[in-house]
Amino acid sequence: MKYVVCFFVLTCFNSLMGQGYDYIPRGFIDAKVIIEDLDVDLKYAYDDNFLGRPVDGYILNKLMITVETAFALKKVQDELKTYALGLRVYDGYRPQRAVDDFVSWAKLEHDTITKSKFYPDFKKSELFKYGYIALKSGHSRGSTVDLTIIDLETQEVLDMGSDYDFFGEISSVDYENLTEDQKLNRQLLQQFMTKHGFKGYSKEWWHFTLKNERYPKTYFNFIID
Repeated sequence: MKYVVCFFVLTCFNSLMGQGYDYIPRGFIDAKVIIEDLDVDLKYAYDDNFLGRPVDGYILNKLMITVETAFALKKVQDELKTYALGLRVYDGYRPQRAVDDFVSWAKLEHDTITKSKFYPDFKKSELFKYGYIALKSGHSRGSTVDLTIIDLETQEVLDMGSDYDFFGEISSVDYENLTEDQKLNRQLLQQFMTKHGFKGYSKEWWHFTLKNERYPKTYFNFIID
């Protein structure tokens, strides 16, 4: 009997730590339940990303994040709408198995099909050194999002000076060699996200984490389905 109890406890612990593929932790939600008009375009669920294929763990174009993150994003969305603007989200919760997929991809030196579009100035192995890929990602905690701003009338993204997931100096938040419009667009995104409780990442203008995140030390691994 004691072995059965121990197995049950261990199973629950593994699920809580994000090792169970089917377990959705308490406090996670489909963002569109809170923000019905949110534009969700999860790049890792399709081919348009730096791997050139769907990433392990992404099955549907469903943005899973913590409830607190969803409500904070709603405040950003609602305020942007007063200017006929809105958010387009490229990534939110990212299972650890997806991060592991990034790492495995980086080891395949011969696979450079997306190099010219996403990392023209680096070797794959250098993406770790310069902070573009990591063995652990804040996305796996459920309170980090990658996003941009769109014009609600045209549905076009505002020009931020570089594309999402372009690995290079031009993607840094404070990169100077941009047009005035590009600088203003980046400043606008940073301003609204910071105002509503997010902090940015200096190397990526699109990357934001909720300051008071629910799971600051837990990296989950459930599949997005």
